[in-house]
Amino acid sequence: MHIHILGICGTFMGGIALLARAAGHRVTGCDANVYPPMSTQLEAQGIELVEGYGSDQIALAPDLFVVGNAISRGNPLLEEILDRNLPYVSGPQWLADNILRDRWVLAVAGTHGKTTTTSLLAWILEDAGLNPSFLVGGVPQNFGVSARLTDSPFFVIEADEYDTAFCDKRSKFVHYRPRTAILNNLEFDHADIFADLAAIETQFHHFVRTLPGKGLVVANANEESLKRVLARGCWTPVEWFDAVEGWQAGAPDGDGAFEVRLAGQPVGRAHLELLGAHNRANAIAALAAARHAGVPVTAGIAALGRFKGIKRRLEVRGTVRDVTVYDDFAHHPTAIAVTLDGLRRKVGSARILAVLEPRSNTMKLGTMKAQLPGSLAQADQVFCYAKNLGWDATEALAPMGKKAGVFDDLDDMVAAIAAAAGVGDQILVMSNGGFGGVHDKLLAALAS
Repeated sequence: MHIHILGICGTFMGGIALLARAAGHRVTGCDANVYPPMSTQLEAQGIELVEGYGSDQIALAPDLFVVGNAISRGNPLLEEILDRNLPYVSGPQWLADNILRDRWVLAVAGTHGKTTTTSLLAWILEDAGLNPSFLVGGVPQNFGVSARLTDSPFFVIEADEYDTAFCDKRSKFVHYRPRTAILNNLEFDHADIFADLAAIETQFHHFVRTLPGKGLVVANANEESLKRVLARGCWTPVEWFDAVEGWQAGAPDGDGAFEVRLAGQPVGRAHLELLGAHNRANAIAALAAARHAGVPVTAGIAALGRFKGIKRRLEVRGTVRDVTVYDDFAHHPTAIAVTLDGLRRKVGSARILAVLEPRSNTMKLGTMKAQLPGSLAQADQVFCYAKNLGWDATEALAPMGKKAGVFDDLDDMVAAIAAAAGVGDQILVMSNGGFGGVHDKLLAALAS
């Protein structure tokens, strides 16, 4: 079958393209911006890419169009597909019908930590010899790709609550029908499609309703929102983490090792390169889910010590003149705060220069602007790139006083950061996009 994917360079749709190609389909696709690293990964698999959404792509005559959720009504190619009554389907629906059916799906949902926990879970299964298929919203260093398809019955997937497509406003994850589900956390996000937290809780409730009675829910005991979700109806056994009666991660020692406990009893000692209590929680959630798939806890704990991390999660991009530049995907205030906390614990009293691009739809709307000063409290200086924001970043960051600077010009901001940076400083860049190549620009500016 020939499928043509609209929005192919997004992480999720690009992953679907790789899975479809591995399943033996001819795959082509288009996007508004065809650029590395996803374009390189796709082209290496023989996937032809087209720049833009011209209606002339109808001439490719695919058997099916797969439409990403970034595609809206008014898109010229989509309008042509609809006018001609050509066959189309959403990405999650295609995945459910063609890849996930008849597999043991392990899905990781939550506002934060999905990519890390999905990567940890896939790696634990891999290390145990289960050879899982997976689709992750990032690139786990242990695998080097964001998606792969194997003949294993196990499929590990990052389960996003964002909507499915222009024609299906349910969350993506309702399509996946997992046997094992991790609910990491739940707070308000995606203000462009959800009115409030209750609306997101309803989608999580719909997700829980799809789980079988012989499945497993692994849930965060610290999240009242998740307890409300499960109280609305749950027909599946639940194991709690961060709970005395469930799974717990002890405090780390000087080498980063921590005790893993189950029902109050120690079951092993784990080592994890990832920083912070949130990542230890991610790890024990992955251990619980892996155990449900048949991986002994001792084997899972051993695998954690061989986990190499994920690109764009406190990833060191370079060190110049003893100034280190990190790249991180954090863009929600909670994620910003825990990322800074993790880095602070790593570097001690060294200065942290936080560089922020409020790029997500929620951040662009200004819904979270009042929370930004608190989330950035552990930074010594803050540089905010505010071009095309619909709200006043200078006003929002005013409580931080002279610690915060706001810039509309990327090059001016890079120059200001390079001038402010001194020996031993840590520059933490946080954005859910490419941020104009700011990491390489900073390293070049520091070098000169």
